[in-house]
Amino acid sequence: MDIAFHIGAPCTDDDRLLGSVESNRAALAPRGTMVPPIARYRRLLRETVQHLAGGAPEPEGREVLLDAILEEAEREGARRLVLGNPAFLCPPAKVCEAGQFHEMAGFKARSLAALFPGDRIEMFLGIRNPAGYLPAVWGQTRIAGFDDFMSGLDPRRIRWSDVIARLLAAAPEARLTVWCDEDAPLIWGELIRRIADLPAGSTVEGASDMAAALMPEEGAARLRDYLAQQRPPEAARPRIVSAFLDRYARPEALRQPVEVPGWDAVLLADLSARYEADLDRIAAMDRVTLVTA
Repeated sequence: MDIAFHIGAPCTDDDRLLGSVESNRAALAPRGTMVPPIARYRRLLRETVQHLAGGAPEPEGREVLLDAILEEAEREGARRLVLGNPAFLCPPAKVCEAGQFHEMAGFKARSLAALFPGDRIEMFLGIRNPAGYLPAVWGQTRIAGFDDFMSGLDPRRIRWSDVIARLLAAAPEARLTVWCDEDAPLIWGELIRRIADLPAGSTVEGASDMAAALMPEEGAARLRDYLAQQRPPEAARPRIVSAFLDRYARPEALRQPVEVPGWDAVLLADLSARYEADLDRIAAMDRVTLVTA
């Protein structure tokens, strides 16, 4: 079986992508792609990983999990299982724990692979410019000071490629699909297809969900009508969605920067340049697919 797991990161799509995949549940089931309700597995998997604490599960552990996650009729035809948790890598307060960016990534990937031995693991990860990501994640915690949140970590040392390397080293048979959260509204339909393992260009429900969430109802309706009437090729959709967002996006819906004491325009530009360079490294990594607009 294929296990497709959207592992985060925190403060990216915040479960919206999994929700869009779920809107295709009925159409995916006949293909053997099962998208179970979150309530069936999220707490179960979290508590199982915590209980094992890095140890090996019992031989029958996989079957016990699948019995809990899937109904009997679903198990019979299941070839792909779609799961997700935006905080799977770690909760926001631990993103920079011990002075290492997503220090728990390797442990979590190794635990995921151990829970489903013999299955093909595909991880899906949305990443974000540290210039916006770190302040946003800090804002989701109860840690009073930003320096305390960073635990001595220099933001200029942060590279998502390091996190990805640890994920892949911990799960040597796994594959990883990565995208920039900044591009997500433009490639939403492609992300749905990849998680659901649908052919390129397939029609999916919810392909405009993320873009629509950033616009008032008038703009969202016009975007949906335009796409339905014009049926543009998939390669043209990012440009079209971008044009609608330029015209209709609600300012309050766009990500607002969290002020960080001591951060100035020079540092923000430096972090952004380092992020762009890191994307080149990620694109060249084995077993990694970087989806771009």
